[in-house]
This record gives sequence, C-alpha cells and structure tokens, in this order.
Amino acid sequence: MTKDIWLNLPVKNVANSKAFFTEIGFSHQPGPGNSDHSASFKIGSKDFILMLFDEPTFQGFTHHPITDTATSAEVLISIDAESREEVDQLVDKVFEAGGTVFGKPFDQGWMYGFGFADLDGHRWNVLYMDMSQMPTP
Repeated sequence: MTKDIWLNLPVKNVANSKAFFTEIGFSHQPGPGNSDHSASFKIGSKDFILMLFDEPTFQGFTHHPITDTATSAEVLISIDAESREEVDQLVDKVFEAGGTVFGKPFDQGWMYGFGFADLDGHRWNVLYMDMSQMPTP
C-alpha cells in the first residue's frame, strides 16, 4: 500500500519559507521537488517529506481557494521532540526565524510542548512526551 507520505503546503514566498524551515532545523532535500516554485524538506527520522509550493502552483493542484490562515486553521501539524530542552530550543529558533509562537510552552507532567505558526500561518505543534510518566486509564 503506502510507502511514503508528503505534506504539501502553499507558501507566499518559497525562498523565505525555505530559509525559515532551514533555520528551525528541518533538513532541506536537494534534487527533484526544488525549483523557484517549490522546496522539499525531510522532517524527522522517518522520511516524512514537507513540500512547499508557491500559492499559484498549489492552487493548480487543488483547484480550490487557499485557506486564509489569518482567520482560520486548515490543519495542526504535530511533530515530536526528543527532550524538553529541544522544545525550548525550538521555541527560540522559531521566534528568531520570524515565526509566531501562538501557544507558549506548557507542561502536563508527561507531556511538554508549544505551538507555532510558520511564515504563512500554518500551525505546528511540537511535543515531548515521556511515555513512562503518562497517566494510566
């Protein structure tokens, strides 16, 4: 069945978004999928691919209007962190790269994380989960 998965997101400026995701630590993938209209990144260790497309190219694929992320959210993308320290470091990187922290770091004992919006308002959730501390039902 399925071998790989790609997350395709529309962006207003591919070069600016490419710089943002590079600055926060995503791994740029050279080769196919990169042009003046697109950029490719690998997220994490399981080869999850983030594809950024300028808005006209993205709209050409979807044949639908692009969500106005200033007034609505189309998705919440969650990624994990290896430690609380990594969560805190990513908060700083997002801020320095020009992103917006919409959910300040929170601590639920077994789970620690925060939420941010990238340059185009796409919402991301970063979580460190200590499963050994997770409450049992």
